Amino acid sequence: MADSNTADLGKGKRITGGDRSSLADELRQRYDGGESIRSLATSTNRSYGFVHRLLSESGATLRSRGGANRNSKKT
Repeated sequence: MADSNTADLGKGKRITGGDRSSLADELRQRYDGGESIRSLATSTNRSYGFVHRLLSESGATLRSRGGANRNSKKT
């Protein structure tokens, strides 16, 4: 769910300074609330890598990969 801050981020628009900090804070809150990096990227029209980098810069504790574990042994 995008709010007014993320709604006006044109795709490819450079995000710097205070705008970058406020976006990082918002995305961190949403990520901590359970949203995935991929869903955050889609809702903000930004790349997965951009969102991942922004979360890392903001000090968010990133969750491990979801989905099935490829290395699990079947018994």
